[in-house]
Amino acid sequence: MLEIFEYEFMQRAFLAGIIIAVLASVSGTFVVLRRYSMISETLAHSALVGVAVGIVAGFNPLWMAVVVAIISAWIIEYLREHFSLYSDAILAIMLSGSLAIAVIIVSLGGAFNNSLFSYLFGSILSVTKEDVITIFIFGSLALGVLLLYAKELYFIAYDEEIAQVSGIKVRFLNFLLVTVVAIIIALSIRVVGSLLIGALMVIPTISALQFKLGFFRTSLLSLLFAIISVVSGMIFSYYLSLPSGATIVLSVLSIFILSLAVNRR
Repeated sequence: MLEIFEYEFMQRAFLAGIIIAVLASVSGTFVVLRRYSMISETLAHSALVGVAVGIVAGFNPLWMAVVVAIISAWIIEYLREHFSLYSDAILAIMLSGSLAIAVIIVSLGGAFNNSLFSYLFGSILSVTKEDVITIFIFGSLALGVLLLYAKELYFIAYDEEIAQVSGIKVRFLNFLLVTVVAIIIALSIRVVGSLLIGALMVIPTISALQFKLGFFRTSLLSLLFAIISVVSGMIFSYYLSLPSGATIVLSVLSIFILSLAVNRR
């Protein structure tokens, strides 16, 4: 069993996966409570535009993904705040538009290759030491921001109007939340993939909510579920020769189904 840790690439993969699990589950708690779950999928597709630009233009795809994801997050929040549009409609428009733009860019640049494929479905086994360091540094900053404003973000998720009347800077915190989520998603697509990161961000929180334990304990349970999903998914992926990103998502889906069964009883 422990032979899996004899390889350096597996050590890096587990480390990167656990970091992403922590970031995705903590940010996912606020996203789900805001009933904004689809923003993870939308920003993942937006980040894919940055990846496409990076591959075609010869820039670093990861940094381009971060930049484009943040800009997309700001556009989404601006449209939600200033126009009479439903949140889910804005997300659907951005998701479809981003995917279309990404496909056109890579088609014109002839960049449909294994590099882009790895960002679609994840390639955790190819994560380098530099990737782990980058994910850790910027992930720690993002996590620190979320924890610093955790009470205010929870208050806004509970009732945005009351939070604003109470003197909380709702607009600033809304933009801050989507910015942090955008950074986390852009950092995660190399590990889990743009098509799968939404599941890792949303499903652990939904599974934890089934137990009705309150905000703090729900957050911890969501974190536990995410870490278990990544670790078990990596182990099954290694021994059964399965795609790592998809196996991680199947693991978190299994936990969700189990949580439904337990709470139904």
